Amino acid sequence: MSTAEALSRVDLITKINTQQIRKDWYRTERLRRIYGEDPVAWANDFLDFGEAGGLAEYQEETLTNLAVHHREATRAPRGAGKTAPAAIAVHWFANTFDGLDWKVVTTAGGWRQLIKFLWPEIHKWARAIDFQKLGRPRYTNLELQVMSLKLNTGEAFGVASDNPDLIEGAHAENLLTIVDEAKAVPAKSWDAIEGYFSDPGHKLILALSVPGEPAGRFHEIHARAPGYEEWHTTHVTTERALKAGRITQEWVDARGKQWGEDSPLYRTYVKAEFAGSEDAAIPLGWIEAAMARWEEEKTHVLTQIGVDVADTGEDQTVIAKLYGTRVGRLAYHDEKGAVGEGLEATVGHVWKATGYGAAKIPVVIDSIGVGAGVVGQLRTKGAEVVGFNASEATDWTDESGELRFVNKRSAAWWNLRELLHPDNPTPISLPPDDLLLGDLASPKWLSITSGGRQRLEPKVDIKRRLGRSPDSGDTVVMLFWTDPVEVITQIEWGAV
Repeated sequence: MSTAEALSRVDLITKINTQQIRKDWYRTERLRRIYGEDPVAWANDFLDFGEAGGLAEYQEETLTNLAVHHREATRAPRGAGKTAPAAIAVHWFANTFDGLDWKVVTTAGGWRQLIKFLWPEIHKWARAIDFQKLGRPRYTNLELQVMSLKLNTGEAFGVASDNPDLIEGAHAENLLTIVDEAKAVPAKSWDAIEGYFSDPGHKLILALSVPGEPAGRFHEIHARAPGYEEWHTTHVTTERALKAGRITQEWVDARGKQWGEDSPLYRTYVKAEFAGSEDAAIPLGWIEAAMARWEEEKTHVLTQIGVDVADTGEDQTVIAKLYGTRVGRLAYHDEKGAVGEGLEATVGHVWKATGYGAAKIPVVIDSIGVGAGVVGQLRTKGAEVVGFNASEATDWTDESGELRFVNKRSAAWWNLRELLHPDNPTPISLPPDDLLLGDLASPKWLSITSGGRQRLEPKVDIKRRLGRSPDSGDTVVMLFWTDPVEVITQIEWGAV
C-alpha cells in the first residue's frame, strides 16, 4: 500500500469516526432533552417489562421524585420491589447523560447487598433494554461487567459503604448516587456522599431500604430531622404493595403468625415502619448484620453443637452447629423428644450431627424437662454433653465485669448480645433464617432486680407474643454459652 493510499484510508476512518461521534452526540442530546428529567418515560419507552406489564405505581413515584426533588428516600416492605427503580435509574442516567461528564456511585448497607442483589438487578434490566429503539448497540462485555457499567464518558460502579474514603473520591458534573439498604449505611459514608452536593452540577441521590430501628441517618431523613428538609420521602405501605401484586396476602398473614403483628420484625418488614425497643434483648440491626455477614465468612472447623429438644404441640427440635464464629444452617425436626420413638429419633439426629461420635466436641442441651432423657442417652453413647440448666443461678458477669444476672438463661442471652455487638473485634455470623430472626429479636429485658441483677422476660410471655416457642433462638443462645473449646476435629463445609 502506497503512502497516499494509507493516508487516504486514515482520512476515511477519521471521517467515519467523526460522523459517528456527531451522530452519537445528536442522539444523546435528544435523549437528554426528552428524558433528562423523566426516568419513568425513559423506562416505559425503552424497557420490555414482559409479563409484569410495567412498573408499580409507587416505583414510578420513586423515580419521578428522584428526578424532581434530586434527593429521594423510599422505605418499603420486604419483597415490594424497591431495588428495581434503583437499577432502572442507573441505566436511565448512564444512557441519558453519556456524552457529558457523569458517574453513578452505588453503595449499600453491606457488600453482599451490592454484589448479590443490586448489581444482578442492574444486569437483569440491561437485558430488558430495547437497544435498537434506544439507538445504540447492546452493551458489550467490556461495557457491562460484574459491578461496573462503563460507557463513552462515564461509569457506574459499586463502592463498599464501610470505606468513606473511596466514596468521597467520586466527583462528576452529573452524578447519581444509589444507596441500597440505606438503614445500615454508616454515618461517615452518608457524610462523604453529602460532599458530592458541595460542587455545582446535576447531583441526584436515591436511598432505599426496608426500615429498621428508629435510629441512624435513614431514619432521621424520614423523621424530617433538622437539616434534612431537602429530602423527599416515600413510604410504600403494605396495602400499596399488595395492590401492585408485589407481595401476597398469604405472605403477610404468615409473617403475622410467625413474628406477631406487634413485633418489631412485622412492623419493619411488613408495614415498612421504623420499629424497635430500647429494652430489646438484642437490637434487630445487630441480628440483621450478623445474617448479612454469613455468606462472606467461610470456615470449616466444627467447634460446638447446640440442641433445643421439642416437647409437645408445634415445637420442633432444633440442632445448630458452630464453626468457629459462624453458625451453620439450623436443622429442624418434628419428633417430640420426651419419650419413646420421639426420644430415640431425637438422640439419633444429635448423634448423627456429631458424626456418630467422631466429632469429640461439646453438645450443649437444655437438661431440664424433656432434654434430660436426651442428655442421658447421648452420654451413654460417649457424647461430650454439656447440660444447660436455664433456671440455675450463675456468677457470670458481662464483659465489663459489672452486670450480673438472675440465672443462666439471662446470662446466656446477654453473652450472645455481646458477641453480636458491632464493636466485637471477632463478630459472629448467623444463617439467614426468618424463625431465628424473630426469636432473637423478640425477647425483652425486664427491670433490674433488687439484688442488682439483669433479668430476661419469662419464656411464657415470649411464647404468648410470638404464638410459638422461640426454639431456634434458644438453640443459638445455648450454642455460644460455654467457653471456647479446643478444636478437636475438622469437618468439610459441605456438611453444614
